[in-house]
Amino acid sequence: MDNGISIDEVRRRIEDALPGARVEIGTFSGHDHFQAVVEAPQFSGKSRVEQHQMVYAAVSDLIGGAMHALALKTRPLQPEPAEEES
Repeated sequence: MDNGISIDEVRRRIEDALPGARVEIGTFSGHDHFQAVVEAPQFSGKSRVEQHQMVYAAVSDLIGGAMHALALKTRPLQPEPAEEES
């Protein structure tokens, strides 16, 4: 029986918790060690610790079970520059 979690499931959980976020997920050192880069508008004005807490809240029930580790990089999502009209 495989109790693992997929990259897509981890991404979905983070995107559901942080609508509008850009999420890149990968694995390292096995199928239960994940790494993520998360850019989210909700991170604006938040400390790095607060940003990480917001992501960990989305996957907290997996930590210590299907997910052994999560290496995390976060930053506020910058709005796309407006295109100039010609």
